[in-house]
Amino acid sequence: MTTRQKRKLIRILISGVLFLALLFGAGMITDDPLITLGLFLVPYLIVGWDILLKAIKGIFRGQIFDENFLMTLASVGAMIIAEYPEAVAVMLFYRVGELFEEYAVGKSRKSIAALMDIRPDYANLEKDGEVTEVDPDEVAIGDVIVIRPGEKIPLDGVIIEGTTSVDTAALTGEALPRTLTAGDEVISGTVNLSGKLRVRVTQSFGESTVAKILDLVENASAKKARTENFISKFSRYYTPAVVGAAVLLAVIPSLVTGEWSEWIYRSLSFLVTSCPCALVISVPLSFFGGIGAASRHGILIKGGNYMEALSRCETVVFDKTGTLTRGTFRVCAVHPAKDIEKQTVLEYAALAEHDTHHPIGISITQAYGKTADSSRIGEITELAGHGIRAVIDGKTVLAGGEKLMCTEHVDFTPIDEAGTVVYVARDGRYLGAIVIADEIKPDAADAIAALRASGVKKTVMLTGDNARVGTAVGRQLGLDEIHTDLLPADKVTCVETLLAEKPDAKKTLAFVGDGINDAPVLSRADLGIAMGAMGSDAAVEAADVVLMDDKPSKIATAIAIARKTMGIVHTNIVFSLAVKLLVLLLAAIGAVGMWAAVFADVGVSVIAILNAMRVLNTK
Repeated sequence: MTTRQKRKLIRILISGVLFLALLFGAGMITDDPLITLGLFLVPYLIVGWDILLKAIKGIFRGQIFDENFLMTLASVGAMIIAEYPEAVAVMLFYRVGELFEEYAVGKSRKSIAALMDIRPDYANLEKDGEVTEVDPDEVAIGDVIVIRPGEKIPLDGVIIEGTTSVDTAALTGEALPRTLTAGDEVISGTVNLSGKLRVRVTQSFGESTVAKILDLVENASAKKARTENFISKFSRYYTPAVVGAAVLLAVIPSLVTGEWSEWIYRSLSFLVTSCPCALVISVPLSFFGGIGAASRHGILIKGGNYMEALSRCETVVFDKTGTLTRGTFRVCAVHPAKDIEKQTVLEYAALAEHDTHHPIGISITQAYGKTADSSRIGEITELAGHGIRAVIDGKTVLAGGEKLMCTEHVDFTPIDEAGTVVYVARDGRYLGAIVIADEIKPDAADAIAALRASGVKKTVMLTGDNARVGTAVGRQLGLDEIHTDLLPADKVTCVETLLAEKPDAKKTLAFVGDGINDAPVLSRADLGIAMGAMGSDAAVEAADVVLMDDKPSKIATAIAIARKTMGIVHTNIVFSLAVKLLVLLLAAIGAVGMWAAVFADVGVSVIAILNAMRVLNTK
């Protein structure tokens, strides 16, 4: 508990002890009504003086119909008709419910507060051999910063010196640290665990990962779901209506029967029961808790409206590269010619490609795993659109596609596999082929299976890759539909077609992507989901949900959290209204009194709050 909450608890305990003592012993102390009133005013004012003050201030500001006004009106009215125990009970139990609310909100904030704690306080700027501690805003792109063990990484950049382990849990929810070395990118908001690093900054603080995440979290609560907006509008009209009904209940029957005290008591019970605290508190708290639970899993949901849309998701459309696949090429197969070793094929291809910066060439040199002996390599000629011709060990080596083999009249064996095929020949003799493909993410297949198990009815992949590559990936993952050879505009058209084909307009379609070319589609879909770690800035900005660790399997987790959140919201609404309507009716006919009204207000609020807190335990 915070210091403020502890003080409030102490006031509640003191008031509660005095109240119980007076409840059972006031009659033995005095029979004088004024002395009895004075005695009960002590616990009443201890626990409720600030509620009275807020109600008075609200009246002067024109904000009359809030919970402070209702509690003040009901408790003061009970005092006037000499129902002193009920007056104290109303205020005391209202404060108990309020304390529960503050504790629940504080618990919900913890996950988000952990994210907010990623904000760096300073950066160690290196200039002219000296290191100075400065504000991250003062560091420019291209500057070099020093990050010591235990420090937060203040800005995005590339390691130019040092090796370390980095804790990314605050951003991605990933428990295991990542090992990084020179040449690797670092993300602001993560924590340097071991080695000292020198990092060249690639993004200003305002454009850094940490700044964007903080902005998303800070603005999430502003984007309310339709249910939240409904409750806000409902309470705006509901509260004045029930106050008016309570006045009519007190006045009209009293004029007929003359029993003013009885009907005023009933109207006060009606008033306490009608307080919309359970709805006003528990519904926003449920959404807030859902956003907090998601952030603990490395999922940023930008508002309650997107939480609601996510809960109704039945179609998920994926980009391929960088979303279902890693977006990095690797050698997945080597097919040597007869009497040729696989290593020989790799060796000559790697020597020919040793000086290239093309992703395909890099993947071949990585698969070879040895440093190229430059003394063996002579002239290298890049044949645009065909491949490479290189002189190695005095022999002419060709590495490229089918066109190169045909142009050079090499008798080769065509390979029909998904991916890019590099054929290798030496002095006109075919040595073999290397198949290079974008690696499917380890959890991609599990992601599709989990979505299907969660009730998602259709999974679709849209890709600019050729049909052979796209179809192979889609079939391997078990997707329902595969669309290939698409330009960015074609992807938008496909999504619009899928939106038009939805059997139920209330259900939503989510698009998952990571590239700049995915931004238009992310905006066009009912719900845009972006890969946050490796995804482009444009995709993250356009998306409604961001997966900070780039794992597609987190989509099913996000949907599960959203559905649990919405289930809790609907349960709280039905439960609160049902209990209130029942007690309102019983209070109006005099079947129940103030104690039942207190339960219908505070008791229902506490139950609804405890129910809302369940979303925090979603795994």
